[in-house]
Amino acid sequence: MAAASSIPAFPRTIFHVDMDAFFVSVEELYDPSLKSKPVVVGGRPNERGVVSAASYAARKFGVHSAMPLRTAAKLCPQAIFVDGHPERYRECSAKVFNVLQVFSPQVEMASIDEAYLDMTGTARLHGPPLRAAHKLHARMKEETKLNCSIGIGSSRLIAKVSSAQAKPNGVLWIVPGEEAKFLAPLDVREIPGVGKVMEKHLHEIGIRKVGDLAQFDELELQERFGKWGLALAGKARGEDAGGWFDSQVGAREEAKSISHEHTYNDDTADINQLEATLMRLSEMVGRRLREANLYARTVQLKLRYQNFTTITRAHSRSQPTQLDGQIFDDVRALFRKNWKPGSQVRLLGVQVSSFESQPGQIDLLGDNRQSCWKNALAAVDYLRDKFGESSVKLASGMRGSFRERAHENPAGLPGKTKPRQ
Repeated sequence: MAAASSIPAFPRTIFHVDMDAFFVSVEELYDPSLKSKPVVVGGRPNERGVVSAASYAARKFGVHSAMPLRTAAKLCPQAIFVDGHPERYRECSAKVFNVLQVFSPQVEMASIDEAYLDMTGTARLHGPPLRAAHKLHARMKEETKLNCSIGIGSSRLIAKVSSAQAKPNGVLWIVPGEEAKFLAPLDVREIPGVGKVMEKHLHEIGIRKVGDLAQFDELELQERFGKWGLALAGKARGEDAGGWFDSQVGAREEAKSISHEHTYNDDTADINQLEATLMRLSEMVGRRLREANLYARTVQLKLRYQNFTTITRAHSRSQPTQLDGQIFDDVRALFRKNWKPGSQVRLLGVQVSSFESQPGQIDLLGDNRQSCWKNALAAVDYLRDKFGESSVKLASGMRGSFRERAHENPAGLPGKTKPRQ
């Protein structure tokens, strides 16, 4: 008892675990010849897609995620371009999740390659924060053969920012009470949620470093930016202020919308090809709805023409749905009503929103058919869980098949799946 009582009580302790160059690292597991070389995951250099991930060797040339593949090819022509293998990434992400669960019952996968752990109260089991992080770091390498960086803080925000500073393959603990001092010299862009537009607005009023933000008058921030201004003031102090940072680690946050889109490598006006793509996108959206046990009442089409003119059109259903066919029927109707026949299309997207947890009133005339489709799609989802997302497709979407983008929020994300009803 004396030994146990000698362990100090640590305040709220949050880990942010970020897998280093995850997609590239997984590709290296399957092809060791890629190690230490400039590698770009996401597609071919002549395609319209964007970079999903770049190796550290490629990043030295200015290549980064979300950059157009063609731009990456110009910056680093010697790079090795890899299409990417989402099934492999999901499999490795599941292994990562299994390791994390050993260290805390409260694990939240923020994406396929990063997670938060609430380590508060685990000192007796795993030791103080820094020791626990090093144990996790070693266990992750042993179990997955992948490197990770771990940030430790008294808030989710501090943990996330510190993991970025620990990269690659490092561990950084910001001791409680030192949050503001740690953040002060960092660029405001390092604060999660501050993008290019907000960075520009902050620069215009003389705020370049987080320290500048912390000293700025809160009331003026609120007048200029509303609630987000107050949230920024809190973030500058290292607090979990605003957005999803307000929730507890592991708390289920329902999505506001689910969407998938596809950019054609070559623009097309082939209506059969276009509608087959809409079917495939509807399948992907429906799959994620069923995974989350949600029913969507609003279906939206995104249509981008060759000249980049983009339109969005939405339809509100009388009854919410999670069935691929019903989503497709709605989005196809929107497409036929709004597409200019013969016009070349660059991008199509399908989005659903206005979620409900129940399917709505029973349609006595169509309920039997709907029940049959629900059972059939449950079997399809089971096969996809077991054999991969591309293992089963509806016939009407076969012609619209395309390579799944590695950086998309996928179905089958570890820890996110709810028990199916």
